[in-house]
This record gives sequence, structure tokens and C-alpha cells, in this order.
Amino acid sequence: MTNTNSKPKGAGVSRRLRILCIGAHPDDCEFSCSGTAALWSRHGHEVTFLSVTNGQSGHHEQGGPQLIARRAEEARRAASIIGADSHILPLTDGYLVPSVDNRLMLIRAIRVVSPDMIVTNRPNDYHPDHRYTSQLVQDAAYSLMVPNIAPDVAAMPFNPVILYWWDSFKQPLPFDPAIVVSVDATFEEKLEMLHQHESQMYEWLPWVGGYSHEVPVPSDERKDWLRGRYKLRATPSVAERFREQLRERYGADGEAVIEAEAFELCEYGAQPAAEELEQLFDFTE
Repeated sequence: MTNTNSKPKGAGVSRRLRILCIGAHPDDCEFSCSGTAALWSRHGHEVTFLSVTNGQSGHHEQGGPQLIARRAEEARRAASIIGADSHILPLTDGYLVPSVDNRLMLIRAIRVVSPDMIVTNRPNDYHPDHRYTSQLVQDAAYSLMVPNIAPDVAAMPFNPVILYWWDSFKQPLPFDPAIVVSVDATFEEKLEMLHQHESQMYEWLPWVGGYSHEVPVPSDERKDWLRGRYKLRATPSVAERFREQLRERYGADGEAVIEAEAFELCEYGAQPAAEELEQLFDFTE
């Protein structure tokens, strides 16, 4: 396993950061950026997971208030593993639109956290909820600092850095990483967070993906099975796709990284220089 304490370029920030991870559904942040979120949390930064929809459509047998409550509890348990907060907006899974009302709701939610950095989907994705979550974040970006928009919640005095987490989609543009992070040190925490989403990892996703027959019945075997399923989900892995960037960031240790997460800088929001971005992702002791 790589030495993830190897010091990449840049010196770490001396203050406590607030990081807001915004997904469309209650398990999206865990899939896409929770290894890095665990690193932020380990280094004393404040992490919040926000789901823009309530997850009520993500099951083949349950739905409505029962599933909403179940998924909210799964999300709460998952976030608590790294000491993060979990919040879910009251918008219907599968019906998200980038309306003005939804934008105002998101502006208010972001202002309450007042994050230094937002991490979310890119605007091109197979799922409309993912696409529109990204669009809502983009549409909210400038207005976060405008006092006369959603005046009931104080405007932020700065614009946060906005980053996209990795995806494999090529159209209209392929993912272009600004930074790639080794999460070998926190991968077991990431797996444990995903394990909390039982309705998704062991029920809904296997059913809709046609591999329900593979899911172990004994609960004590499921997490090991999930580890293998996670690795199949992205082949080649993020680390393999961006090995050159890992070598550049970690030196020789970058060759040994197994699990990684990658982030692209959004053109909206604050635009940090390369050195400033490195400081936001400096996890050295």
C-alpha cells in the first residue's frame, strides 16, 4: 500500500475548512468522494453531505415515506462514520428540475453551511437528477453572494471553489482532472459508508443491474462482496486512469496507489491557482 503521508506539492491550510459534498441522491457522495471526505475529516475539516432529492424512487419493492425515512437513516449512519453531517432536501427522486424555486432552496442550503469548497456531479451524466443537481449548483454559484436573492438567509461574503467528482462520460467533454487524491488510507471507511446504504448496495442496485443473485444472504459476507463489486464498477480504476497525475503528486509512491478519487475544477465559483488547490487537498501530518 502506498505511503499516503508522502507530501505532495504545497503547504496545507492552517484554518478549518468547510466542505460541502452535494449529490442528487443519498448515496451519491459516498460513491464519488467519501474517501477524500474522510481525509478532510481526519485533518480537522468540517464535512457535510447534502442530497438534493429524497431517494424515494430508488427501490423496486419500497417507496414513499417508508423508503424516504430508510434512506435518510442510511445516509445519517454513513456520514457519522467520518463525523460528517448529512442533510436531504425535500425534492422527489427522479423528478428533479433546475427550476428557480429549487435553485433558491439550494442557495439557502449552501449558505447555511457557508462552504469553502463544493464537490458535486459534472453536468453531463446518464441520470437527469445528476445533471440537474450540477446545473442547480452552477446556477446558484454567483447568487450565493447576492443579498437580494433569497434574502431570508444571509448572503455569503465569498464564492466557494466548486469541483466535480470523476465520471467516465465522454460527451460533450471527457473528465479533465485538476487533482487526483490517493484514498488508500481511507478506503475501508469509504466501503463502510457504502455498506450502510443497504437498500441500495444489496437490494436496489443489484436488482436494477441484474445481479441480485450474486448478493450474499449472510450479512457478515456482504461487505467483502461489496468490495469486489465496487472494484468492478470502474474498470480501469480511477488510480489506473490517472496514474501519471498520481506520480506527479506523490512521486514514486504514486505508482503504488490502489484507490484514488479525482476532481475537476468548475469554471464557476472561485478559481484557485494550482498551488492554492493543492493546499485544499494537503493531507500531510
